[in-house]
Amino acid sequence: MDLHNFENGRLFVFQNDTILGNYNNEEVSVTIPGLPYHNVVRVTIELLIHDSWDGNLDEGFSGPDFWFMKVDGEEVMRTTFSNSPCESTYCIRQSYPHDYFRQNLPKEGAIQTILPGLCHLRGTPNGTTKYRVTRLIKHEGPSVKLTLGDELVQTNSPDPKCDESWSVGKIELSTFVVQ
Repeated sequence: MDLHNFENGRLFVFQNDTILGNYNNEEVSVTIPGLPYHNVVRVTIELLIHDSWDGNLDEGFSGPDFWFMKVDGEEVMRTTFSNSPCESTYCIRQSYPHDYFRQNLPKEGAIQTILPGLCHLRGTPNGTTKYRVTRLIKHEGPSVKLTLGDELVQTNSPDPKCDESWSVGKIELSTFVVQ
């Protein structure tokens, strides 16, 4: 991965794989130049949600935990994720795979759920959840700027980045002409 086209891009190793991240209340952007003529782009992100994301929970000190995607500065996705277990008496819901505010079960739409946490839930076998996020977006022009970011709330944690963060394993961009 060439970090020259990235703003706030940094690499680290998770599960023997070099990935982009980890982020907490931050944005990372990549500009992709030299695109062929097109009017639609398909963006696919392999997203890792680490540790104790609180989804749609809105208690003022712990959530909701938003993740968003922008294309050329325009927000094209805003959703929440929950890494919480879902019990009969307690279940913190998430919006993904839809935009906020939907009430889906924790980890819905995940492609992998049995990954260890990164920090706060390091010894927990389901502390990180992997998603494949895909969006089709109207777009024209020779380059595109993709921005990924979050708005995480964890005022009750002494180390917010250890409490919840996210990383990117892969970014794919395809261009199409749709008539």
